[in-house]
Amino acid sequence: MNTELAAAAIIAVLGIIQVMLPAIEYRRVHGIAYANTARDAPPPQPDSVLYGRLSRAQANLMETAPYFIALALIVTVAGSSTQITQIASLVFVASRILYLPLYALGTPYVRGLIWTISLAALIALAAGALTAINWAFVLQV
Repeated sequence: MNTELAAAAIIAVLGIIQVMLPAIEYRRVHGIAYANTARDAPPPQPDSVLYGRLSRAQANLMETAPYFIALALIVTVAGSSTQITQIASLVFVASRILYLPLYALGTPYVRGLIWTISLAALIALAAGALTAINWAFVLQV
């Protein structure tokens, strides 16, 4: 398994963790009995701040994870893995791991910087995937 696919596997696991954390917090705040209902009625108490942050962090990861995993697969299948795509993959993973506790703790500015770094890494990986395209063939079609 190459670096890009290993990073994609880690992002998939991080995604699972980020699905679980808000669910755990929701059950802590509202109780298992209410959480297991169809939730047709509003909960008796408001959601916690932590639940909101964990949910937003999860949604944020879900916005970029599919692109990252697709690009990691493209780079791998096309045989266009380079040191740049490998580093970009690792930077994306590291920044997404750091992003979660920063968001959960409500850390401003640094969280935004980490998000920007993850986006830059995603763009670098996309550039690596685009270099694998045989543009002469594509433009002939």
